[in-house]
Amino acid sequence: MARPDAGELAIRLGRKAEAVCRHYLSSGHRAGRYWQVGDVRNTPGRSMFVRLTGPETGKGAAGKWTDSATGEHGDLLDVIRESCGLIDFKDIADEARSFLALPHPEPEPGDRDWRPASVPTGSPEASRRLLAMARPIGRTLVETYLRGRAITALHETGALHFHPRCYYRADENAPTETWPAMVAAVTDPAGTITGAHRTWLDPDGFSEARLGRAPIETPRRAMGDLLGNAVRFGMGSEVMTAGEGIETVLSVRSVLPRMPAQAALSAAHLSAILFPTTLRRLYIARDNDPAGDGAMATLTERASAVGIETVVLTPRLGDFNEDLRLLGHDALAARLRDQIVSQDIARFMLLAA
Repeated sequence: MARPDAGELAIRLGRKAEAVCRHYLSSGHRAGRYWQVGDVRNTPGRSMFVRLTGPETGKGAAGKWTDSATGEHGDLLDVIRESCGLIDFKDIADEARSFLALPHPEPEPGDRDWRPASVPTGSPEASRRLLAMARPIGRTLVETYLRGRAITALHETGALHFHPRCYYRADENAPTETWPAMVAAVTDPAGTITGAHRTWLDPDGFSEARLGRAPIETPRRAMGDLLGNAVRFGMGSEVMTAGEGIETVLSVRSVLPRMPAQAALSAAHLSAILFPTTLRRLYIARDNDPAGDGAMATLTERASAVGIETVVLTPRLGDFNEDLRLLGHDALAARLRDQIVSQDIARFMLLAA
């Protein structure tokens, strides 16, 4: 049996355009001869229109869509790619075949032109493609998630993005799932994207039981080149904060909103962060556990060896987000005020009027 190429798959999807829209653009609704939705990523709204009827190819073909707000346009393969958060065309085609109940043929020897070049799974390039498919966090589930964790200082959070249907597999043998996710850009000191960190979120909103994360086995995963790099908030200077988790660092910035900060994503990576050439004082926002002890010791030793002063910030509970959520902003502010260098209080801390 001949393998359908991209054009044939698009035609077959167009024959079932309304069914495709109901499945992948479920936030929308039918409006006459069109399916109306916010955008190709299945955001609620009315700016994107998908043709439900028309010829199989050419102008006005069934399945063709246009977003009047952005000027984006495409076919139903693009809808599958964006709404599912897929990167490689092979995965997009496999998803389309599954929807259409078509067989999944083995690649034919010598046939290399039927899909665009793929990139290695988990590579920096795959990270950049994933980030390109996500969007800013304002008025999304990411904002709900962070506010549920008592993080309200969301300035300078351009490193964070929202993807409504981010690809997830529990393991290589498990079925593919899609969940909404916070996708964070991991960058080197020059600002080059080297990786991405995903936090899959509960589509039903924030709950204390799971702290807003999706009910899956591993709701946090990183990809790309992480060693030495970090998720960055604010422009670098001679003073900055470094911590493990995104939520930990943003909790500290709720009290020190003017201080640049970076999240290394794990204790091991925190101990290995690269220092900006301008850095003179480093605040280490440690976690209260043995791994935090080790990261603090290693990072302090590395910084001291190159003449960088280190100041350790220690939470009262397990980490600074626990302090913020369970003890409150004022208690966290009082604790940090007692630990930071005196001249940094007026410079970086948000003082009460």
